[in-house]
Amino acid sequence: MNRALAFTERNIKELLRDPLSYIFCLGFPLIMLIIMSILNSSIPPEAHMTVFRIDNLCGGIAMFGQTFVMLFTALTVSQDRSGSFLVRMYASPMRPADLVTGYTFPMLIIAAGQALITIVSSVIISLTENVTLEPLGLIAAFFTLIPSALMFTAIGVIFGTLFNEKAAPGLCSIIISLGSFLGCIFFDAESTGGVMLTICKCFPFYYCTKSVRSATALDFAADTFLLPLAVTAVAAVVFTVIAALAFRAKMRADLS
Repeated sequence: MNRALAFTERNIKELLRDPLSYIFCLGFPLIMLIIMSILNSSIPPEAHMTVFRIDNLCGGIAMFGQTFVMLFTALTVSQDRSGSFLVRMYASPMRPADLVTGYTFPMLIIAAGQALITIVSSVIISLTENVTLEPLGLIAAFFTLIPSALMFTAIGVIFGTLFNEKAAPGLCSIIISLGSFLGCIFFDAESTGGVMLTICKCFPFYYCTKSVRSATALDFAADTFLLPLAVTAVAAVVFTVIAALAFRAKMRADLS
């Protein structure tokens, strides 16, 4: 555990020195939140469109921001591999689990800070829109975001492990697009229904958004919160296991 914590400390220092971590992981979701809120103010009331209302937008943007944590994770891991840093670490007493944990913890910290900024900004925006955000719902949403943060971080580790620093960001951009669309962040899949809703339900992004929005609304029913949260948690565990196995396999291949 001490080895993992030491590697975590190194990665935190690297993140703090990189301005991209502030721009993409913290700043960009905030900009998206402001832009979508401005868009919502221009929609006429008779349209009855609520997807851009701040109580729905808060959870959606918080989840969307985690896709950039995935991107930054992939960049960090792939750059360490390309610079032979990880090859040197392989010769140390550190095990694959220590290295994966050392990459995961700092990204979860960033995801937590990102969620906090989104929630606080949403509260400020809600005051201007006369929309009530329940404090207990916001606290519940913050903790509900933990499984999805772990899932996206694990996906970032997988891409960073299997691909170089040029290919990994491109693949992450595909997941970012899929996460925003299939996660139903910018449209209401429930109202759309049909094939589109069925497709969305085949991916974990839909359940990530649904669970955090339900938490924000203090809706803890089984079908709207518990089931989506369970699906997200299972996806997080599955991708974390895949990330650990992929990292271990890549480590053995590099040492052979």
